[in-house]
Amino acid sequence: MRALVLLICATLAAFPACSKPVDLSKGLQVVDVSTGWFDAGIVEGQNKLVPFISLRLKNVSDQPLKTLQVNALFRHGNDKDEWGSAFLTAAGTSGLVPGATTTPLTMKSQQGYKGTEPRQQMLQNSHFVDAKVELSAKYGSGQWIRIGDYQIERKLVTP
Repeated sequence: MRALVLLICATLAAFPACSKPVDLSKGLQVVDVSTGWFDAGIVEGQNKLVPFISLRLKNVSDQPLKTLQVNALFRHGNDKDEWGSAFLTAAGTSGLVPGATTTPLTMKSQQGYKGTEPRQQMLQNSHFVDAKVELSAKYGSGQWIRIGDYQIERKLVTP
């Protein structure tokens, strides 16, 4: 009976689920960040610009991060309310191994500005209000952890 208990304990100790959780605020690094205003085309006869962020995530922990997800929450100016959001799976069930970096991840808000003036002039309009984006990430069934806050740069990006 004692041998069976030792065998079960040894088997359970070998499973990765038994490893300690990774604090994403320390174990995940945001790299190669770029922000701007994406040309979303013509909507209802007007030019539309939406804020976007492009980035890569690097696993700086000593454990694989399985089912790694990232969420972007866009805010208009200093508003506390959400202006738009985007959600991506950065690494599926195979995970992001220690030291690895994701491919570029691009997230765009659904909300933005519409206007009849040329897109570059929209960015220079006196009524234009800048935007911000808050990034959060989680892996597996863990909790969402804020991993960064970024100002959206006033530059036009075309598809």
